[in-house]
Amino acid sequence: MESKSTGRFTLGRQSSLAPDRGGGGELEPVRSEGSNGGGALAEIGAEIRLMYLANEGDMEGIRELLDSGVDVNFRDIDGRTALHVAACQGFADVVELLLERGAQIDPEDRWGSTPLGDAIHYKNHDVIKLLEKRGAKLKIAPMHVDNAREVPEYEIDPKELDFSNSIHITKGTFRIATWRGIQVAVKQLDEDLITDEDKVRAFRDELALLQLIRHPNVVQFLGAVTQSSPMMIVTEYLPKGDLRAFLRQKGALKPTLAVKFALDISRGMNYLHEHKPEAIIHRDLEPSNILRDDSGHLKVADFGVSKMLKWRKKVKEYRPLECQDAACRYMAPEVFLNEEYDTKVDVFSFALILQEIIEGCSPFANKKDTEVPKAYAAKERPAFRAPMKHYSHGLKELIEQCWSENPSDRPPFRTIINLLTIIQSEIAHKKRWKVRPLKCFHNLEAMWKKDRSNSNSRSSRSSNSNL
Repeated sequence: MESKSTGRFTLGRQSSLAPDRGGGGELEPVRSEGSNGGGALAEIGAEIRLMYLANEGDMEGIRELLDSGVDVNFRDIDGRTALHVAACQGFADVVELLLERGAQIDPEDRWGSTPLGDAIHYKNHDVIKLLEKRGAKLKIAPMHVDNAREVPEYEIDPKELDFSNSIHITKGTFRIATWRGIQVAVKQLDEDLITDEDKVRAFRDELALLQLIRHPNVVQFLGAVTQSSPMMIVTEYLPKGDLRAFLRQKGALKPTLAVKFALDISRGMNYLHEHKPEAIIHRDLEPSNILRDDSGHLKVADFGVSKMLKWRKKVKEYRPLECQDAACRYMAPEVFLNEEYDTKVDVFSFALILQEIIEGCSPFANKKDTEVPKAYAAKERPAFRAPMKHYSHGLKELIEQCWSENPSDRPPFRTIINLLTIIQSEIAHKKRWKVRPLKCFHNLEAMWKKDRSNSNSRSSRSSNSNL
């Protein structure tokens, strides 16, 4: 039977959720702040002594106490157990001994922290693995706040999310749920990943980014679950599905629809790239991350690997982005080669999507997914197989410009939008595709030269102002 006392163990690292927790400073004589006041180690109760020995990692002393009948699940006045203490200190051997002697795996202290939560807070990875192996579950999310006033405005009560008729959608990372009378898409950070620092950091980054985005061609962020586990991101649900599924069903699209879709993607991407004070690079722009709404328009989605970028700067990964599944087919060569890159990686991906829309098949369909980035790095590009009338008014030239080997030669999305608008107007007026294909391409070159000139002028003024 679990026993409690009015004693309090105050030595060493405290609960990860205690508002006045210490950082595990210098050791002092352990004290029990109970009804009998303080005292030396020899004068305190055996149960508090168990917690002291767990704090010291004294395996022999712990065995002796437990053999004498001391309750392994004893709780002090704060609801702390010897398992909490050992988890804080990172003593995996003590944790294992306590569990073998019947310690409860997930006891909560007065603040709601469990041994697993404490081990995560103090980054004791061996203890984390051991507790998870024994079935410990994290009940308090890594983004939990101590003060109710600090709960973010976007916070959604998980009880409001109804998954009774839920199915997985897109890549399997999203599920459909019902929330306040509407269907929503829910991206969940699985409980077995919540102790993975990289996964939690990626979740935080995506959440921070989504709060900044508001555009008709970008999927709308509705809220998130961050104060309990599992953590979730909730966005609008688009029942029409993604562009990849649509292309598999329809095949090659007519120029009118192809240009309409290209404009939707370009407008969403231009909004991200023009975002101030930091541009947003998507880095995973491909058909399954582009969704269709009820009106038939496209929206850019899934910002799990997106990155904020200071204007006019480049970024380089400490480790190359993993090449996974069909997403490899849209990866710019500078990313695959782990070189510095900027927003132009999304322009490269856009070129391949536009060609796929017109061709009706994915880039280098005859190659394996992992072989495609190597082909791009070797300066290979997918062949134009569709009739040239499908590439009317300069679409072919636009695609070739967008997948240029040199990123600086790729036009920004603002220029792409201008050209696509011209092409859309010409198609609407039923002008023959042979009439002015090169004129449109010259328009592109003129626009791009003007943009580069303006960009250089802004950079020059910025440099002068910093002198």
